[in-house]
Amino acid sequence: MELDARNERMDSTARNERRDATDYDASQIQVLEGLEPVRRRPGMYIGSTGPRGLHHLVNEVVDNSVDEALAGYCDRIDVVIHRDNSVSVTDNGRGIPVGIHPQIGRPAVEVALTRLHAGGKFQSKSYRVSGGLHGVGVSVVNALSEWMEVEVRREGGVFRQRYARGVPTTEVERVGDTDQVGTRVTFKPDPQIFEETEFNYETIAQRLRELAYLNAGLKITLQDERTGQSEVFYAEGGLISFLEFVNRGREPVHPDPIYVRSRRDGTEVEAALQWTDSFLESVYSFANTIRTTEGGTHETGLKAALTRVMNEYVRRQGLLKEQEENLSGEDVREGLTAILSVKLPDPQFEGQTKTKLGNTAVRSTVEAVIAEALTEFLERNGGAARKIADKAVTASRAREAARKARELVRRKGALDVASLPGKLTDCQSRDPHESELFIVEGDSAGGNAKQGRDRAFQAILPLSGKILNVEKARLDRILNHEEIRAIITAIGSGIGEEFEPRRMRYRRIIIMTDADVDGAHIRTLLLTFFYRYMRPAIEEGCVYVAQPPLYRIVPRKGKREARYAYSDAERDRILSRLGGPGEADITRYKGLGEMNAEQLWETTMNPETRTLLQVTLEDAIEADRIFTILMGEKVEPRREFIRANAHLVRNLDTIA
Repeated sequence: MELDARNERMDSTARNERRDATDYDASQIQVLEGLEPVRRRPGMYIGSTGPRGLHHLVNEVVDNSVDEALAGYCDRIDVVIHRDNSVSVTDNGRGIPVGIHPQIGRPAVEVALTRLHAGGKFQSKSYRVSGGLHGVGVSVVNALSEWMEVEVRREGGVFRQRYARGVPTTEVERVGDTDQVGTRVTFKPDPQIFEETEFNYETIAQRLRELAYLNAGLKITLQDERTGQSEVFYAEGGLISFLEFVNRGREPVHPDPIYVRSRRDGTEVEAALQWTDSFLESVYSFANTIRTTEGGTHETGLKAALTRVMNEYVRRQGLLKEQEENLSGEDVREGLTAILSVKLPDPQFEGQTKTKLGNTAVRSTVEAVIAEALTEFLERNGGAARKIADKAVTASRAREAARKARELVRRKGALDVASLPGKLTDCQSRDPHESELFIVEGDSAGGNAKQGRDRAFQAILPLSGKILNVEKARLDRILNHEEIRAIITAIGSGIGEEFEPRRMRYRRIIIMTDADVDGAHIRTLLLTFFYRYMRPAIEEGCVYVAQPPLYRIVPRKGKREARYAYSDAERDRILSRLGGPGEADITRYKGLGEMNAEQLWETTMNPETRTLLQVTLEDAIEADRIFTILMGEKVEPRREFIRANAHLVRNLDTIA
């Protein structure tokens, strides 16, 4: 009876599905007009609706002004963050045309701001090179803004038009006279689209600083009306200044950077290179001033040239024995900082967010230019050449030791439970997406965490003391360090270029350290390791920092239920509600080990009540620089950084 009823329901469902299928006809084909596709699928155009996508709006508008600078018509860009979190970008370029478009019959400025794939970037006579290739940038910003206003100065007049969510709300109106030229675009992100609409000053500043280095002589200003903060970005030295900025905190192997600028087959190649005492490489590439975070053909050409030329040099000099293998690309690039910028008329980016360059011909052009420049440098600078070559040969021999260590870690990193590190207390789940790993400071806290955890999905890996500073060590030494090897084996994904996110045994890695000086140091050491050798884990949002409480507050009267404060300010608010400090017993936690298992679970590990800070990577160049300053050899840059940022530190004891 019950089975028959279920079969009858299934038959009814199948009939309804067949009926729905027959209703699918031409009338159900939906056509999205104008900018509606952008509002329906914003992630396709700006990557996400989170902070990264929000700040991408500013980049798109600024890139249009930079294109005017690349064309030779603009030498100043002013960016203002207004009190209401709207942003203005003003340039002194030619100004967007305001005349009637011959095909559309509407003002050209309106067409450019309200239609996808409309703009002057498709004709080489308007822009020889351009970052805003797709012709969708500013119109996408318009579509995703609550409102936008454009003001154009050209042909002796000031012209203005306003829009709401991509739709014009006024005509293009002449509102004044002027002898100046340029464009000002002001927009306010739409809260219906974005998870948050508050701009981060430093995120914008980092991109503008980058653009100033890439466009020597271009003056860019940034003003934040919310705080009064402002900066001027201007780099007469261009890529050389950029290189010096990134390398601050590192000791150069050769004092004078290698610099080349050459134009071939319509492509301009500019690069600055310098080897340092670091064991890591820092290669940053750009195409038409757009940061290509995933590299591309231009970066491939650079790396191929470096490897080929250095191998030719060490063979000529007899620095490698006949039976020894050639230097690998990793050997050659150890300690290298390179800034590569190409400018070409028809860049083929992968995706609207332009993270990878795909032009095939660019590879051979870049390879030829870099090979000639490096060969000339090595021939003219014998002392520096020998130092660079010796560094690469030493790296090659260390690589063999690292290979053996990596093989050992890889064998122990298999998913077989028997191969996992002995100090790891694993969880029961084998689903990475529901499993999380706590990397805990100290055996005492590790013991409490093991007792307090939910064994179904929480694994615990205690660390004994501070791990190795990977900023100052080669890979072979890193792989022989017991604590780091335990982390690598527990996560199971490999490291460096062999890192495979899909092999991660946990998709949530939580760093849990004491809220004191030592805890902060251990946390920084761990973050340095993850950034340098497991960066995709950060990029995919898998790394977190736990937030244990600083205080336990128990009222002396009434219901003596414990309350927890995570900052001094929160402590004061709780005490104020209880009637003052004399009305409660206050415990200041000096470390995780002072909590019992139940308290640690309740405050720091329970997904229902805990607070986690997700580690994100907004700017790789700035992150690279900061990790070098904090964990590198040079003391003075670190002292200056701490002095400049000490006021931002929260919840850090002054006594270790």
